[in-house]
Formats: sequence, C-alpha cells, structure tokens
Amino acid sequence: MKLSICIPTYNRPYYLENCLNSIVIAKKEKKIKFEVCVSDNGSKHNIHKIVKKFKKKLDIKFHKFNRNMGISVNFLKVIKMAKGEFVWMIGSDDMLTPDAFKYLDYIYRNNRSIDFIFVNSYTLHKNNLDKFTHPFNTKKLPRGLPKFSNLTKNKNCNFWDLVDPKIAWDFMLAMFVLMFNREKFCKNLDAFDNKKIKDKKWMSNTDNTFFYLKTCAKAFKNSKAFFCAKPLSVNLQGVREWASVYYLVEIIRIPEILDYYRTQGLNFFRYIYCKNYALRNFFNYMTKIFILKKKARYQYVSFKRHIFNNLLYPNVYLSLIYFILRRLRKTIA
Repeated sequence: MKLSICIPTYNRPYYLENCLNSIVIAKKEKKIKFEVCVSDNGSKHNIHKIVKKFKKKLDIKFHKFNRNMGISVNFLKVIKMAKGEFVWMIGSDDMLTPDAFKYLDYIYRNNRSIDFIFVNSYTLHKNNLDKFTHPFNTKKLPRGLPKFSNLTKNKNCNFWDLVDPKIAWDFMLAMFVLMFNREKFCKNLDAFDNKKIKDKKWMSNTDNTFFYLKTCAKAFKNSKAFFCAKPLSVNLQGVREWASVYYLVEIIRIPEILDYYRTQGLNFFRYIYCKNYALRNFFNYMTKIFILKKKARYQYVSFKRHIFNNLLYPNVYLSLIYFILRRLRKTIA
C-alpha cells in the first residue's frame, strides 16, 4: 500500500507546521510507503518555506496557485497531485496521531478488498496548543479527547452503511475522515459540474461545497468499505474561517448531500431516516440564517427546495420543541 496524504491549505502556516510535524512523528512509529501533497491556494504567507523545512524528513510535493482559485479547485488539485493507491484528505489544521500509520498498515493488511475507509478522529480546541511548544508534539495529546464518531468497534461494511448518524452526524462531509482508492475516485470526476466548482463564492452550490462526496458516492457506491473506530487524526476546533456559515452547512448543504446519495443508490428508508435526522435543527438554524442574512449566506436558500420540500419531515416541526427544551435546560442549569 502506498498512501498519499493530501493537504489543501490557505494562510495557515502555524497549523500546517503542526500538521507536517505530526506526520513525521507518525512515520517514526511505523514505516509505510507514503507521500505528502500540499497545494497552496494563493496564500499571502510563505507556505513553501514551511514545506521546505520537512523536505529531508518527508516525501513531499508542493504546488502553489498564484491567486485564490476557490477552495474546491484547490482540493481537486491536491488530489490530482497524488500518486498513491489510497488518498487521505486532511486539512492543514489537522494532525495525525503517532500510531496512525501503524494502525493503517494493520487495517490494509487484513482488508485487501476495501476501497474506502472512514477514519475516526479526535477533536481538540486550538487553544490547547498554546500550552505547549511549537510545533506541537502529538505524543503529548491530552487524554480523554472527544471523538468525531462515538462508535467503538471497527466494522467491515458497504459504502452506504457509513451513511448513518450514529457514525457521523454530517454524513462524511468532514474531509479528514475520508480515505479512498485514488484511481477509482479519479475515474469518476464527472460526478460534479466542473464550472460550478470554480465559483469562488464557497458554498454557493452543492458542487463547490462537497464535490468530493459526489465523486465518492459515484465511485464507491458498490464498494466494500471499512469503519475505523480508533481515531487516527486530530481535528482542531476554533480554526475554521467559515463559522458564520455553519447554519447553512448543517441545515441546507448536509440534507442536499443525502439527496445526492439517494440518486446514487442510498436505500429509501435509510435516506428518510437520515434526512429527518439532518433537519433536527431546522427551525432555529433557518431562523438564524435569515437574521444574519448575507453573513450566513441566506441568498443561497431556495424556498421550494430547502423549506417547502422538507415540510414532510417530523423534525421540521419538532426542531422548535427541541430548541425550547435546550433553552430550558440551560436556564435551569
């Protein structure tokens, strides 16, 4: 197995250095064949300077756009740079655990027929890094970190079995959980509209929000997959610049992911179950979108598609009750 760790980045030199250092630490624990691909989306910072620090320690490729091409174009570029059998997409603010390669080697040697792996992750707030020297040593990770998925057992499954709120509330939107067969992925790049992903207004459409999930669904819908319950990465909270559009992501784009999955073969009953779950914050998040307006990208909301067409789901109405109950709990506490 040769692995390509693909890192799209933009203006995050501090976190990228932590990310690359974590890969060096993981490499010391277990030797597996891998390369690192970094694509810089026209950063104002000297990202190449950071990458050069790790040239002697890692097999690393670097590409830089002269200007910001949009996040999706940068994602696609870094995947196209890869030559490994498998691709692992991680953000420049993410880190690998010290035993990541050791465990991945174990998974692959015992599951040769899989094409797709869901890789669990720890969650750590960025403020915790201030307590340590830079770059951060992942061997000093705090104990008891929350996990992205709370399931505790590995399992062999089919791709569609991973579309489950018990596995991931965002149904694989978080790219750091995705590891997949590169060749199959690249053969299915026609799943998205190439013109739409070039729209620099990120999240203005489904293609420039989750083109990689459209491609994965088409490429691996009939594939064997693996759920890795053990977290092999650390995703940082408090770094992402898109916090203001979070409400749009959860209540508009995630249900759209499920709509696309359904067109590719997701079971009808699983689709209905997951779609209803995805709308559990419908009332309060839709309200916040229209209060915040442009800051929350309200212009991308379609009344027919995102409101009227969802009125059949119970959680659209129950979301108000859920919201009131949460408020009451906070008040009482």
